[in-house]
Amino acid sequence: MRYLPLGFDVKDRSCLIVGGGSIATRKARLLNKAGARLIVVSPEITDELRQLSAGSGGEWYKSGYAVDYLQQAELVVAASDSEVINAQVSADAQAQRLPVNAVDAPELCTFTFPAIVERGDLSIGISSGGAAPVLARRIRAQLEALLSPGLGPLVDLAARMRARVKAALPEARRKNFWEWVFAGPVANRIEAGQLEDAENEILKALRDWQGNPSPVGEVYLVGGGPGDPDLLTFRALRLMQQADVVLYDRLVSPEVMELVRRDAERIYVGKKKAFHAVPQDDINQLLVNLARDGKKVLRLKGGDPFIFGRGGEEIDKLSEAGIPFQVVPGITAASGCASYAGIPLTHRDHAQSVRFITGHLKDGSLDLPWKELAGPGQTLVFYMGLTGLQTICAQLINHGLDQGTPAALVEKGTTQEQRVVVGDLTSLPGLAENSEVRAPTLTIIGGVVGLREKLQWFRPD
Repeated sequence: MRYLPLGFDVKDRSCLIVGGGSIATRKARLLNKAGARLIVVSPEITDELRQLSAGSGGEWYKSGYAVDYLQQAELVVAASDSEVINAQVSADAQAQRLPVNAVDAPELCTFTFPAIVERGDLSIGISSGGAAPVLARRIRAQLEALLSPGLGPLVDLAARMRARVKAALPEARRKNFWEWVFAGPVANRIEAGQLEDAENEILKALRDWQGNPSPVGEVYLVGGGPGDPDLLTFRALRLMQQADVVLYDRLVSPEVMELVRRDAERIYVGKKKAFHAVPQDDINQLLVNLARDGKKVLRLKGGDPFIFGRGGEEIDKLSEAGIPFQVVPGITAASGCASYAGIPLTHRDHAQSVRFITGHLKDGSLDLPWKELAGPGQTLVFYMGLTGLQTICAQLINHGLDQGTPAALVEKGTTQEQRVVVGDLTSLPGLAENSEVRAPTLTIIGGVVGLREKLQWFRPD
């Protein structure tokens, strides 16, 4: 590490910029945002740089560089178009022990400008020491996507409450309290724009913490998508990294589980036909119990928790128990698997509507509105329909759907193990058996399946 990352307080301090072009203007924007007084030396400058300097209480010297200008400076930026001038500015500044940055010349710098991720008073600098600035900017872009815009207001709230928390709680408990604030309902209120509610929440929690050593935790009901971890939402990723314990089912892919916080406790509660690792009522109660222990609980489900995921049952129990919770939708299997199979669920020429249907057998039969499902101009997507595939196809034919209607099975969709089997209502059950298709598999029926041969794009390695 060549450069030591430090925070530099430039508020109301004079910062000298030698140069007046676009590069000098970019540096001036950063310094201005931090409250610096901008002294600019250049025969010509951009309109924006002139405005920044004047607005900061600084001054523009319409002349060439001279060493005397350093007398006004506490920090120096050499950003002229001349390498010779920049080198002279650097040498003069270092001779006077002033911190100096020479643009695109790391060997002339005593400090560099990092790529900055900013959320109010919270800032993150990414630096390659001038060796790979493009890489630093790419990393900044990734962090920008991951970090919530609500972090700035959250920092502001923490600043206002810091003295009150310090007076109310002993040092041993303050860290845990702030951990709860930054990862719990207070942060969620701020992300939703409910700033007043967030402040009320933290005040109420502070009273509770003074009298109750074990405040209630929170449950995150998160959709893990159909398998490809790249399909997770940014919010899902943030909460997966915050959780103390995770309850997950068998439809959550190993690749998605790799993104869960490493030291989180993991509890498998998966279900498959005729076998539940943990009964649903027990899962509901376990969520309540863990939250009452003060844990941040991640309930991670394949697909979307509100589409055949029993998410509604779980948060109903949490609501009754007074447990804070939030729900993060995921890409449901119908959308993800169909897209990766090259099958558009709707198409002006083939399907004007789409229906998601449970294909889960109950008492050996499927109680579904078959006449409606056999209607024209729609796409049918059956979840958990592999076991009842013979019945599904036969019922649709019996109720008027053409036996030549295209149909497909998508096994382990969106993953590197994806397989797609295409046929029609007559042939699909036999194809499934001959191909030894296994769950999890999605069934898609309708004219849109006929587009797969032309539109398929995802080819697993």
